[in-house]
Amino acid sequence: MMPLPTRAALLAILLSISAPAWSLEPFVATYDAYRGGKLAGSATMKVVPVPGDHRWQIDLGVRGTRGLARLSGLNIQQSTLFDTVGETYRPLSQATTQSALFTGKKVVGVYDWKALSARWQGDVKKERRAPLPLQSGDMSALLVNLAVIRDAEPGRQLHYRVVDFGKVRDYQYAVAPQTEIVAVDDLSYDAMRVDRTNGGNDETIFWVAQGVPTPIRILQREDGEDKLDLRLIEYQGVP
Repeated sequence: MMPLPTRAALLAILLSISAPAWSLEPFVATYDAYRGGKLAGSATMKVVPVPGDHRWQIDLGVRGTRGLARLSGLNIQQSTLFDTVGETYRPLSQATTQSALFTGKKVVGVYDWKALSARWQGDVKKERRAPLPLQSGDMSALLVNLAVIRDAEPGRQLHYRVVDFGKVRDYQYAVAPQTEIVAVDDLSYDAMRVDRTNGGNDETIFWVAQGVPTPIRILQREDGEDKLDLRLIEYQGVP
């Protein structure tokens, strides 16, 4: 007679049956953008498929519409073209445009996976224009927004190697062991809090909820002060 499965084994089987397989879906999400705790503008995150083999594009635009935010650097457009290899997001190109009243900056990066090399041009420091070696699993910073949705589980540790703006950085995150209620406009979500643990004085915190393809909230803090706080208003699928 075969031994009965343990309680832990039964639980694992039930979870594998009940948990839907994760898949990337197109969406557009709208956020309120806060700076220093005050409403300063709006933001839009969009993920859509593009022609090509398993190719997608993610765009994030932040626009300052109130007070000094209209004149400062709170006008940013970021975009990453990427493909999917299994559940891995592989960046192909990246572009960032930042505009203020009298200035504008644009940086473009290209990821060459055949040569395992990436490089940037535009308004980037000279020392950051040299080619950087790529490793399997490397992402752009913008793709981290999707990776935490894919990977977050209560109590889990997340590790990402980000190659962007001519730099290589290791991003480490800790998912809180318990979910918390996050109010978004007139709705409340039972969300997982995901904290970056190795950013020093630069903190990034995500709140993600099961079934929602985009972060509920993205908070960036610098030296203990809120720098940029994106709070989800609505999201919808893209046909």
